[in-house]
Amino acid sequence: MNIATWVERNARLWPTRPALANGTTVHATWRECADAAAARARGLRDQLNLNEGDRVAIVMTNSPEYLEALFAIWHAGLVAVPVNARLHRDEIAYILSHSESRVAMTDEDHASDVMSLVGGVGTLSKVVRAPSDDWTELAHHTSLPIVDRTGDDPAWLFYTSGTTGRPKGATLTNRSLLMMSLSYFADIDSIDETDSVLHAAPISHGSGLYGLPHVARGAVSVTPASGGVDPIEIAELIDYWGGMSFFAAPTMVKRLCDSTAIRERPLEGLKTIIYGGAPMYLEDLRDALDVFGPRLAQIYGQGETPMTITGLSKSEHADNSHPDWLARVQSVGRARTDVEVRVVDEEDNPLPVGEIGEVVVRGDVVMSGYWNQPEASDETLRGGWLHTGDLGSFDAAGYLTLRDRSKDLIISGGMNIYPREVEEALLRHERVREVSVVGRPDSEWGEAVVAFIVAVDPQQLPTVDELDAVCVSSIARYKRPKEYRFVDALPTNNYGKVLKRELRERLVAGDV
Repeated sequence: MNIATWVERNARLWPTRPALANGTTVHATWRECADAAAARARGLRDQLNLNEGDRVAIVMTNSPEYLEALFAIWHAGLVAVPVNARLHRDEIAYILSHSESRVAMTDEDHASDVMSLVGGVGTLSKVVRAPSDDWTELAHHTSLPIVDRTGDDPAWLFYTSGTTGRPKGATLTNRSLLMMSLSYFADIDSIDETDSVLHAAPISHGSGLYGLPHVARGAVSVTPASGGVDPIEIAELIDYWGGMSFFAAPTMVKRLCDSTAIRERPLEGLKTIIYGGAPMYLEDLRDALDVFGPRLAQIYGQGETPMTITGLSKSEHADNSHPDWLARVQSVGRARTDVEVRVVDEEDNPLPVGEIGEVVVRGDVVMSGYWNQPEASDETLRGGWLHTGDLGSFDAAGYLTLRDRSKDLIISGGMNIYPREVEEALLRHERVREVSVVGRPDSEWGEAVVAFIVAVDPQQLPTVDELDAVCVSSIARYKRPKEYRFVDALPTNNYGKVLKRELRERLVAGDV
C-alpha cells in the first residue's frame, strides 16, 4: 500500500477537522491537506519530471509545510529523504548525493545552503523553497491519483546519525511504516481524530515517524510556532489542543521537568510522552513520573527498525507496587507486538536469561537494507536478523535491559564494565548534573574508566572522594572511574545523543 492513502481517507471522513497546525493556528484541514498533496504530487511528476521511486530530500525545520511535503512525495509514488536540518552544508550534500536525490524541498533558513548544492550534487536538479512562489506553483495542478506502491517499495530513507562515521540510509518501506504504526496502536496508545501530536523534536527523526500513527487516525499534527522546545509554549499547546502526545529524547523530558511552567500546570490535555533514543537515567525518570504522572511510555528502536524493538507501557511505568517495578523501569521493556527479539553471542547463538550479548531483531518493520550499501546491509542483516550493535540481557519475564553499545564496552583488567551502570551511580551525587563514562587505553589494565562530568554548580565541584564513595555504594569497586574530568558540557549530536567517540578522541589527544 501507499501510506498516502491515510491522508485521502481522512479527507473523506473528517474534511473540516484540522490536519496541520502551527502553534494554535490551523494551517490546513484534512480536505485542504489531501487536495494540496494530490496537486503537488502532479507538480512533482509533471512539472519537475520525477519518476516513480525517485528520491526527494526535505531539509527544513519543523513546520506544517514539512508534513505537506512528505504527503505530496508519497502521493506521487516518490521516496522521501528527510535530512536533519541542523547538519553542516557538507553533510547535507553527502546525504543528497548518496541518496541521488533529484529534488530538495527546503525553507528560508536553509535555502542558501541547499540551493548552493545544485551543480555540485550531480543528481540534484531543482530546489523548492517553502513557502515561496515555487511552492505555491507546485500546488497549481490538477489532482494526481495516488500512485500504487507495494509494501516492499521504499518510502523513507532514514539516514543514521553517523556517530561512528558517514551516515547510512536505512531503507524504510511502506510495510515498515505501516507495521510501525500498527505496533503503536497495539503497544503504546489508541488514537482518534480528537487527539493531537506535537512535533517539538525533529520530524526528520523519531517525531516524524511517530507522527504517522496519528496521521493514520486523523489526529492534528502541531508544530510549535517558536520552532523549538519552549516549555511555556508546550504547556500552552497541551492545554489548547488536548489529547496531546509527543516524542522526546530523555534530555528534552528532563528540560521540561526542570521548568516551572510545566511543574505548575495540571497538564490535563497531555495524553502521552513517548521517550527513547538515549538512556533515561533512573533519577531523571523518577522526577518525570512525579511531574507528568502515568503518561510516560518508553520505546527502544533504531532508524533501521523504526521506533520498534521493545517498549515499556504507561501502565508498567505507573505500577510501582509491582515487586519488579524498579528493575522494569530501568529496562527497555518487552518485545513489541510486530517483532522477535533475541540476545545472541558472537556466533549468533541465542543466550539464556541473564547473559549479556548483542540484541538482534526481525520482523516486517525492519528496514530492507542500507541504500546503495550491499556489504553493510549483508553484515547488519546477516541470518535474517537486524544486528543492533547494542548489548543487553533478558530477565525471566522477557524484559530487556540494555547495557551499552558494543563499541562502548570497557574491558579493564579482563573485566567487562558497562558505562551506563557507572553513570547511573554518579548521577546519584546531588552536585552531578550530567555524566558520560568512556574507556581510555591503559598499559597496565588495557582500558581505564574515565568519567566526564557536568556539575550542577561549576563553583562547587564534588570531590574525588565523594564521587568514589557514591560509586562504591552501589557498584563494584573495580568499576569506579580512575579519573574524573569536569567539563562545561558534553558533546552531543543533533539528536541529543552524547558523542562518546569525541570524548575518547579528547583523551587520546590529551585534551579536556
